[in-house]
Amino acid sequence: MNMPPEEPLGADIDPPSPPSDARGGFSRRAFTGSAVLAAGVSLVGAQTTQAAARGRTRVTGFGSVSTAPHLPPGFTKTFRSRMVTAGGLRQHVVIGGEGPPLLLVHGWPENWYAWRLVMPALARHFTVIAVDQRGIGLTEKPSTGYDSATLANDLAALMTALGHQRFAVVGHDTGLLISYALAADHGPRVARLAVAEVPGPPTFDHSPPLFIDAANNNKLWHIAFNRVDDPLTEQLIRGREEIFFGYEFRIQGGKSLPDHALNYYYDLFSDPEVLRGGMGLYRAWDATLEQNKARALTDLTMPVLGIGGADSYAGMVGAAMKELATDATTVVLPSAGHWVAEQAPRELLAALTEFLAPYRAAAKTR
Repeated sequence: MNMPPEEPLGADIDPPSPPSDARGGFSRRAFTGSAVLAAGVSLVGAQTTQAAARGRTRVTGFGSVSTAPHLPPGFTKTFRSRMVTAGGLRQHVVIGGEGPPLLLVHGWPENWYAWRLVMPALARHFTVIAVDQRGIGLTEKPSTGYDSATLANDLAALMTALGHQRFAVVGHDTGLLISYALAADHGPRVARLAVAEVPGPPTFDHSPPLFIDAANNNKLWHIAFNRVDDPLTEQLIRGREEIFFGYEFRIQGGKSLPDHALNYYYDLFSDPEVLRGGMGLYRAWDATLEQNKARALTDLTMPVLGIGGADSYAGMVGAAMKELATDATTVVLPSAGHWVAEQAPRELLAALTEFLAPYRAAAKTR
């Protein structure tokens, strides 16, 4: 595996902008055509370079590393897209680097690409595994299995298939819910857990009420909307991805993401199966609430870091995790809103570097 040279922390997170973006270059919408999308046909066409039966395959096509826009310099020399069959699910992962394993779990409505700005620096010290959740991106999209326990089992099986019995985890947004479930349900395997930008995993006692103040309602209404288990929600969004998801990216606080990133996510979720898969976690909310009720009875024992953006949930993330873990700390990133890995990559890297230092040091002594 090719490794980037040693550079100061964060030196490679602001790449020069190439002349084309996700739509000016390889656009999924341009590739499939509106008539296909309207018909509800999925053409997230991952092309593998090896037979799927071999379990691990290199993959190209929209949603993979090979077509991702505006990646940091040298990214494709370090990272590769692969399909890994684990736990009965074909999962898309972007892997690179050397060192102890570090699993990155994205939020909604994103995929592995959300971590692109921090991955090269992390790869100098860790084997970085950025996964697409079940139902999203190039990972398989079954009709069931979106409760947090099943989503956590997906990732545990993935890490086993990759040969990693113990690992650290970083989760953002819905990735916080999944990462918490992974740490609670597979505790001996998770060395350290960093979670960002949700004020704790939802429980019956810690969930937003139906009627709340306007400011919070504007940020949280999508949860109730996404939970509606009917094609209605998808029909209302389809063909209006820029309107629906554009509002979501704007309302969550912090500086706007660049157009090339927003267009990439709009294109990604314009696939009907990805759109449906992205709703899966919300439609399984009741099951996850029940699971979290049981999990809350036992504190997490591994070190936990709660990360909040100053313009979003700030210290609420760490405060919530302190109620669920015996060793939890908090960091607030001053220049970030909700999308911390893209709005404040340097600050996030600094926080993760400090938090993960003991994990890295322990791996060196083995």
